[in-house]
Amino acid sequence: MKRKIIQIDEAKCNGCGKCIPNCPEGALQLIDGKARLVSDLFCDGLGACIGECPLGAIQVVEREAEPYDERKVMENIIRQGPNTIKAHLKHLKEHGEFKLLETAVNCLREQNLPVPDLREAGKLPCGCPGTLARRLAPRPAANSAPAAASPSALRQWPVQLKLLNPAAEYFDDADLLISADCVAHAFGGFHRELLDGKILVVFCPKLDNSTEEYVEKLAEIFRRHRIRSITVARMEVPCCGGTVTIVEQAMERAGLKIPLSVRIVGIGGDLLS
Repeated sequence: MKRKIIQIDEAKCNGCGKCIPNCPEGALQLIDGKARLVSDLFCDGLGACIGECPLGAIQVVEREAEPYDERKVMENIIRQGPNTIKAHLKHLKEHGEFKLLETAVNCLREQNLPVPDLREAGKLPCGCPGTLARRLAPRPAANSAPAAASPSALRQWPVQLKLLNPAAEYFDDADLLISADCVAHAFGGFHRELLDGKILVVFCPKLDNSTEEYVEKLAEIFRRHRIRSITVARMEVPCCGGTVTIVEQAMERAGLKIPLSVRIVGIGGDLLS
C-alpha cells in the first residue's frame, strides 16, 4: 500500500541519535553510524523524529510500504515501561490518530495494564514542530489604508482541490498557485505576492486523507490543460513538505514537466524563500 512514512538522507545524517528517543515505536536504530528505518511496520509516518534532527536529514514522504501495525508496536512499547507507553499514546492523540489510540488502549486493557491519563497540558512529547502550540506577537499594520485598497486576487471558485472540476476552462494556459491550507492565514501578503495572476488550488497534505485522490486529480488537470507554471506555497513545518511531493507525483503520473517553484512561509508569517 502507498502511505506516509519517514525517509532518511544518509548523506546528511551524522549518527547523533537525537531522533531515536522520539521514536518509541522502535522504527529507528543507529546502524553503522547512521539512523536507519528498520521496519515499515513500526513507522506511523507522523514524523515525531523530525523535530529532533539538527541536520534536517529526515522527512516524511509517501511511498509503497507495509501497513503500520499498532498491535506490533504496542508489544515493543509495553516492554519499555509506563513513561514510553504514555509518550506513545500522547503522540497518537495529539496527531488525531484516534483509531490507533483506541487500539493501543485496548492492548493495555487486554494485558490488565493501566491506561495513562492524557489530559495534562504542555509540550508535545513527540516534538512535532507543526503541532507545537505557541503564541505569536502581533505586528503593526504597514499602513492604515482601508480594506478596499487591497482587493482580492482570487480569479476562480471553488479553490479546494476536492471540489475542483479538472475540466474547468480557467485551467487553460494557467499559472497555478498550489497552496497548503495554512499559508493564506499565516502570510499577510498572500494575495499580493503569491496569488496575483494565478489560479488557486488548496489542500492540506497532513490532515486530508485523500493523497492518492489529490495526485490523480492534479494529474488529470495537467493532462487536460496547458499549464504554464506551478508555484507551490507551503509552511516551513516538515509535515507540509507533502504539498510538494503530491505535485511532483502528479506531474510524473501525467508524464509532464511543468516549470515548478516553491515558496516557503514561516510560522511567524515571513516569506522564507
